[in-house]
Amino acid sequence: MKPENKSLLKKFLICFGIAAAIVFIVIWIKGFFTDNASSNIAILADAFFVSGILFTLFAGMLFVSGEGALIGIGFVLRNVLLAFIPMGRAKHELYADYRERKLGGAKQRKYNFVLITGLIFLSVGIIFTIIWSSFYNSPSV
Repeated sequence: MKPENKSLLKKFLICFGIAAAIVFIVIWIKGFFTDNASSNIAILADAFFVSGILFTLFAGMLFVSGEGALIGIGFVLRNVLLAFIPMGRAKHELYADYRERKLGGAKQRKYNFVLITGLIFLSVGIIFTIIWSSFYNSPSV
């Protein structure tokens, strides 16, 4: 197996392990084995949904951060901090220079494994929600 594939497999396994730990924690907190089948399926749906949505949102934040969307916030906070330091304004630089310095040496990293793991767990949570909704959540007439 190629070293790149081993590295990617290791990243997937770590993400799956963390997501599975989140699922286990949610199942444990909600008391999975104490209720009936309807409650257990609802708990599974909640657990997989929470894990999947956390990983999907985390992948989105990694993407936004990697594209430089948060650089402006860092620039503003740096200038506010420098305003309160004596002689801090002497270190002032333009936003274009600051952005070029921050993005200049950074290479684009791919975090597809986080997104794929999140989407898998999210889809399992949606499947459990559909099962619970169709079999156990019948509307009362």
